[in-house]
Amino acid sequence: MGKLIVLEGTDGSGKSTQFELLKKRLAEEGTEFRTIVFPQYQEPSSALIRMYLGGEFGQNPNDVNAYAASTFYAVDRYASYRKAWGDYYRGGGLILSDRYTSSNAVHQASKLMEPSRPDFYRWLYDLEFVRFGLPVPDLVLYLDMPTELSESLMRKRERDTHTHADIHEKDEAYLRLCRQTGLEAAAFYGWRVVSCAREGQLRSVEDIHEEIIRYVRQIL
Repeated sequence: MGKLIVLEGTDGSGKSTQFELLKKRLAEEGTEFRTIVFPQYQEPSSALIRMYLGGEFGQNPNDVNAYAASTFYAVDRYASYRKAWGDYYRGGGLILSDRYTSSNAVHQASKLMEPSRPDFYRWLYDLEFVRFGLPVPDLVLYLDMPTELSESLMRKRERDTHTHADIHEKDEAYLRLCRQTGLEAAAFYGWRVVSCAREGQLRSVEDIHEEIIRYVRQIL
């Protein structure tokens, strides 16, 4: 089997920026890899995700329970694995993934009361890695951003790109809870937590990148 490295993070954590920097760095160093980004919004397998995030099942994330919503994303990943990157991975290739099953752990577990979350984490692992047979990541890097800073960055992104937030990104209390749940999930699954701020101040993009590349090199 190959290697699977996942970048996960709270909304507004700069995950996409760090993903691009990681790709560029590895390419410059001559490392062969392929990339995937979830959800696969351009593929038919993401239809239920698009309906869910667009509010067709309700304008509040809690209108769809954690288990039902998780299956939407799991099916999208399964389709991608079977069609796009499974053969390359099984042949020993390196995969970099922007989000993965870890996103369900962060966003969907947040819908549950704290005592129920460990059961959900175990169910999710069984669903995606055992029942669906998706690869277990060799490394998950979780970018942790304080909610007040991530909200400010997301609003700026909306203004700069003339886009609109989805039902998750609009809900401040939900974002705050997702950060708490993300840290819980990181501890449960053994992810590497990369703090995007220190003492209330954003770290530089370059500083965060250097920490990420150190962890990646330990796997490679």
